[in-house]
Amino acid sequence: PMYFLLSNLSLVDLGYSSSIAPRVLVSLSREGKAISYAGCAAQLYFFATFATTEFFLLAVMAYDRYVAICNPLLYRLIISKRSCIWLLASSYMAGVANATVFTSCTFQLSFCGPNVIDHYFCDVLPLMRLSCTDTRTNEMLLSLFAGSIQLTTMLIILFSYLYVTAAILRIRSSEGRHKAFSTC
Repeated sequence: PMYFLLSNLSLVDLGYSSSIAPRVLVSLSREGKAISYAGCAAQLYFFATFATTEFFLLAVMAYDRYVAICNPLLYRLIISKRSCIWLLASSYMAGVANATVFTSCTFQLSFCGPNVIDHYFCDVLPLMRLSCTDTRTNEMLLSLFAGSIQLTTMLIILFSYLYVTAAILRIRSSEGRHKAFSTC
């Protein structure tokens, strides 16, 4: 499961960078740095999808290491192929759901006046500054979503590795500790 999760992390990282890099390269190579409304929405959607998926995938990977170190005899039962696929699919679904909310909240705003973002990619905060409507509710909602996702996944990672560290420190032999640390 660890290598399956790592390969998916690589895939997510590839999508994450691919959602921004082509547009940045086009902007650097020519004078016209404009991006269409639909192009901006697509870029923001895919960026948010892959960013959120990466947070959840890192939390799943930390949980996998927690189970491997703290419950090695039950590892195959807890992290079965089915549960691994379920955790992975949940990470992707959370990414898609968050990106859908994120993008729809942003693009339901009314835009008027100058429509130029002085930013190297279509990011949500510079985009909200272009809106001629009140964006406080959107900013609060988006901050709440992003903050709760980051906090939740960070706490899962933190507690997983605290338990892993505590379990490793209880191992008496230095050889055993080294072997346990090397699996993380």
